[in-house]
Amino acid sequence: MKTLKNLKIALFAGILALSLTNCAQKEPAGRGYIVSVGQPAPDFTTTLANGDTFKLSDNRGKIVMLQFTASWCSVCREEMPHIEGEIWQPLKGKDFVLVGMDRDEPLDVVQAFADTMNITYPLALDPNADIFGLFAQKEAGVTRNIIIDRDGKIVFLTRLYEKKEFNEMKEVINNLVNNSH
Repeated sequence: MKTLKNLKIALFAGILALSLTNCAQKEPAGRGYIVSVGQPAPDFTTTLANGDTFKLSDNRGKIVMLQFTASWCSVCREEMPHIEGEIWQPLKGKDFVLVGMDRDEPLDVVQAFADTMNITYPLALDPNADIFGLFAQKEAGVTRNIIIDRDGKIVFLTRLYEKKEFNEMKEVINNLVNNSH
């Protein structure tokens, strides 16, 4: 009887450990990033929803914000009006570039998403989440921002939408934009 009870406990512990491991894989250690602050940002080229081409390295000398998003992401939808009103509107026209990187959705969905969210900053296509995969593990959650300085180095990384972290990011961006080389 004791052996059966011990076996049940061991089986339960094994199932629990396995389920915790599976949960952890959904948001890997380090918040899912495979890059870190201080590293050069991986270069990439993509197509914006308006048909223009965007190449990250063509924007050296400017502060760049990459906002990884998707139409199905509720946290992204919560954050986007703040990005539009608190970051994009005050800084557009300065040495600042903001691109929303839409994860693995077709052009018509991306265009409708921008319209629905009432954003004016450009959205780019990220088929198969290949660009996302340069910065984070593909199985990691989508909501994240990457701030890149004038030299192409990563200076700030966010995950999800948390007001304190968002405000820290805004301060970093403003300091970078307002302090020339």
